[in-house]
Amino acid sequence: MPPNPPAAAPLVHDTLIIGGGPGGLTAAIYLRRFMRNVALFDKGNSRASWIPVSHNYPGFPEGVGGNALLDNLRSQLGRYGGAITAAGIDSLHLEDGTFVGRYDGGEVRALTVIMATGIVDKSLPVDHWRDAVASGAIRLCPVCDGYDVIDRRIAIVSSASNPIGHAMFMRSFSADVTLFDRTEGSIVSDEELRQLQAAGVRYVRSPVREVRLGADLKPVLHTGDGQAHAFDVLYPMLGEIAHSELATALGADSADCGELLVDAWQATSVPGLYAVGDVVRGLNQISVATGQAAIAATRIHNTLPWTLRAAPC
Repeated sequence: MPPNPPAAAPLVHDTLIIGGGPGGLTAAIYLRRFMRNVALFDKGNSRASWIPVSHNYPGFPEGVGGNALLDNLRSQLGRYGGAITAAGIDSLHLEDGTFVGRYDGGEVRALTVIMATGIVDKSLPVDHWRDAVASGAIRLCPVCDGYDVIDRRIAIVSSASNPIGHAMFMRSFSADVTLFDRTEGSIVSDEELRQLQAAGVRYVRSPVREVRLGADLKPVLHTGDGQAHAFDVLYPMLGEIAHSELATALGADSADCGELLVDAWQATSVPGLYAVGDVVRGLNQISVATGQAAIAATRIHNTLPWTLRAAPC
């Protein structure tokens, strides 16, 4: 009986991209246009999908919805032969210089990895959270949409890590800004209180216990002293946690909240491991994520062995 043929070597992709938000999709588009073999894994819960409409992403004068933008990027990737595996990567390790990602259904190997896994917002218990975000009554990004709430009644729920910064930022857009916190006792120092008073920002010392939505989906904040405070818009700015566990398990350096530290080329401290978007320490903006993706993808292409195209027949 002839011997069994040797097992085929497993496919090793040029790049594994983890996360299919704007950053991950942009990186995949760039790499496919560089003729690179790319595996993109996405669990389908991009934070961008929560955005009802973004007015500060360039090129869309009337604004663009988060899901519409994602659909456009997926369609663009498909034009260059890219595909998305609808699964999350559960673990990531190095094996003989190759990254190996395991998921429900198998494993994927790659010479390089781009982390585009984003963050999760710390928030308050709010009934009908998704409906409130979709209606614009609850917002998560003052930089993105402060302009869109000009002259509204704005509530900010903050934390000790940045007690007054968001309230002062929003004061540029409305004269009716109120700051709350969630803890017993003031998180605001005497100097910060003077700044709030000078800027005309109201500070409610009693902590927020819950947030309810009226019939019009406007937020009503209930505080520990039994009072109810009605607003047009609520920004629950309690911080975020980066989805960086796969990278930090490999030894990647991180900062507060787990956000990854990268160099000018979006490379982490682990050779071959890159990161883009909100999972990186910096400004959490879609335009920033897509720019970082372009940088990382181009760097990867220029550092991997060249792909030499055969002459046409």
